[in-house]
Amino acid sequence: MANADSSSSSSPPPPPGDASSEPLAVAAVATASSSSSSLPSIADIRSAARSAQQTSSTHLRTFQNYLPEAVSQYRTYEDAFLSKVKDGMVVARENPALGAGLAISAALIAMRAPRRFLYRHTFGRFQSEEARYASAEKSVKDLNQSLELMRNESKKLLERTTLAEKDMKYGYNELMSTGTKCKKLAKSLYKVEARAADLMDRLREVPTRESLALRADVASMVSTLKRQRSALDKRILKISELGLAV
Repeated sequence: MANADSSSSSSPPPPPGDASSEPLAVAAVATASSSSSSLPSIADIRSAARSAQQTSSTHLRTFQNYLPEAVSQYRTYEDAFLSKVKDGMVVARENPALGAGLAISAALIAMRAPRRFLYRHTFGRFQSEEARYASAEKSVKDLNQSLELMRNESKKLLERTTLAEKDMKYGYNELMSTGTKCKKLAKSLYKVEARAADLMDRLREVPTRESLALRADVASMVSTLKRQRSALDKRILKISELGLAV
């Protein structure tokens, strides 16, 4: 009996790890079950997709059913508008005076000044004095801004005009001076060309090889002088076409 008690009292206690592992296992199982319960199932996903497909097909059928009605209404309104236009054209053709009056009235209404006058003497009478004053004050501010802009633009244009006038006077004087010089140079070229022609005539009277070489040189000089004189004459003609007496 004593041996049994001693053996029972001397038996080792259970390890601490085994006691603590049981609550952890229970908690893990509970977490897994809760996470699995929170995720949607495949059946739920299929039902949601099926409902979305049914909704889209319902909207499509509704649009397809409404489309012919909308087209018919549009055609009805179009026919009514065209019939009104045709009736108006017939009335205008039968009554030219009435058509002309309507056309003139439409043109006057389309213009800015008559439209403002009409608005001021019709709807403008229903406005209060404060509204009229505010509108007039805004118009005055707009006019002041426009006046300031036009003043600045006019100042810039006047400055540009002054500079252009100075440039024009300078260009006029330069053209006159250049034209005069070109005319004098053309006269000088003409004189040199005449002298070269006279020299050619004298060289023809000397039948030697040296005279032939000189005649070739003089002929080349005469050709160059003619080209230069022709270019100067064209330039003088252009200056004269600008209204400058050269």
